[in-house]
Amino acid sequence: MSKTILDPCCGSRMFWFDRNNPDVIFADNRHVETTLCDGRTLVIEPDVELDFRDMPYPDNTFNLVVFDPPHLVRAGENSWLAQKYGVLPKDWKPYLRAGFEECMRVLKPTHALVMKWNTYQISLPDMLRAIGQKPLFGDQRGKTRWLVFLKKGNEE
Repeated sequence: MSKTILDPCCGSRMFWFDRNNPDVIFADNRHVETTLCDGRTLVIEPDVELDFRDMPYPDNTFNLVVFDPPHLVRAGENSWLAQKYGVLPKDWKPYLRAGFEECMRVLKPTHALVMKWNTYQISLPDMLRAIGQKPLFGDQRGKTRWLVFLKKGNEE
């Protein structure tokens, strides 16, 4: 596979410097083209449409996985927040855990998963308990957290 990086929740690719980086598979579970309430256009156009809990890639495929799942459990159905970021289901804990585990499955051993999380509605400790993992390190800017996880090597 020529693409070595996976972004399974790419949304509108907001944090990417190169939104068409040839090394990245930009994936999401939706296609969106709409005008937000402030007049800006929102375009979510993934290379691949998929459910991040069940991805069509073999184990140990990617050198890097960037996991930026929805972080809201409450938002108006047609609100700009829901359109831009997506919304987690009511039963978000197993949903998020399944997504994290699937991202780790497709990540190569001894490689990193970078996760972006916003604590607006769900605290960092609650999210970490839900996924059952502890990050190596991270950074915080306002309510946004950047976390790095390492997939351990093959135990033989």
